[in-house]
This record gives sequence, C-alpha cells and structure tokens, in this order.
Amino acid sequence: MRRLGALIFVFLLIGAVAISGCITGTENGGETRAGGPPEGKGYGQGTSSSENAPNVLALPSENLSQEEVEAILYMREEEKLARDVYLTLYNATGLRIFENIARSEQTHMDMVLQLIEKYTLTDPAEGKGIGEFTNPEIQSLYDQLVEKGSKGDVKALEVGSLIEEVDIKDLEEWLSKVDNEDIKVVFENLMAGSENHLRAFTRVLANSYGVEYSPQVLSEEKYRSIVGS
Repeated sequence: MRRLGALIFVFLLIGAVAISGCITGTENGGETRAGGPPEGKGYGQGTSSSENAPNVLALPSENLSQEEVEAILYMREEEKLARDVYLTLYNATGLRIFENIARSEQTHMDMVLQLIEKYTLTDPAEGKGIGEFTNPEIQSLYDQLVEKGSKGDVKALEVGSLIEEVDIKDLEEWLSKVDNEDIKVVFENLMAGSENHLRAFTRVLANSYGVEYSPQVLSEEKYRSIVGS
C-alpha cells in the first residue's frame, strides 16, 4: 500500500486541486470556528465518537495471513495520520470540522487497536505522540500534509478531502486481499466513516468557501457516488 505516499506527493507537488472561483485561504465563509484554540487542544487519548464501533472480540478468531498482518498495522498508522493531521490543522485554523472528525479518527484507531490486541501484534503507534510515526513514509507525509494544510482554510480542507480519498482507496484494496470476518467488519466500518468525512469536507468547501473539490485519487464516478452530484 504505497498509493498514499505517491499520490499525496503528486498533490503536494502540483500545489493545489482544481477549484472553481478565486478565494483566499483566510476567509471563514460561515464555517464554525473556534476562537484561537490553545496549543494541544483535543490531543488527549481516547476521545469518543458517536460512531458505532464493532465488537471485534465477539467475532471469531482466525489465522492471519502476512497480508492481513500488514493491513492491520498499516491502517493503524494511516488512521493515526488522519487524526494527527486534523488535530494539528484544527490548532492552525480553528475550524471545528477538524476537531470533530479527529474524534472519529480516534475511534477508527481504537477499532484497529482491538484487532492488534486480539491477535497479539505489536502496535506501531504505541508510545507515539501527535505527529510521531513508526513508518518513515507516513512520518514524511504527515510533515508535508501539515505544511500544505497550514497555508489557509481552503488548503486545509483540501488536504482533509485528499486523506479521506486515499483512505477509501487503500481500504478497498485491503478488503480485496483479506478474508477474516473481523478484519472485514472493521475495515468496512472505517470505509463508511471515510465516506462520511469526505462528504463533510467537500460540503464545507462548497458551502462556506464556494470551492468545488475535484477528486485526486478516486474516479469521478466513484467520487460522485459518495458525495452526490
């Protein structure tokens, strides 16, 4: 699963997604904004979410293939990447959508952690603070995404949309390679959450900033099937 690195690198290289209209990154445009969030706001562990997490322990334990091990460990850090970027961009922009979705990403991390603990795998996120990763590729991407997203509200929301696109694409690929019921249930739950987040980010871009997001990873058909026409 190296698509995350390659595609985000291209996105960062070209500088911006196609947008309709011209807008500065400092405009609020009606999106709810916190009044200068303090450093570290929302960085605590175990934040809650209204999403219904599956009970992994209630599902049967099955032998793991090497690809299933890789899938679990990779998605643990990919979900952490999303959470950490959103928390950092919340501090940079004050836009509450980042705080809200970061809570959901914490729930996603916790779902994958249940799989790690169930199968006694080594957690790559254990002991890691915000913006710290075991996977050097993900570490580099975090730094690049935060730099890109810190340039203004629109750039931040575009980064959020891109992360959710990549999550969806990666999860689709992993789901084609795993067959354990508990992994599939967790990953399908993560995908549903990423689709919700993609809709949320693109809706704010459109409604609050007059920006029409163009998909960078998903096909136009797939993207429209998620966000609507």
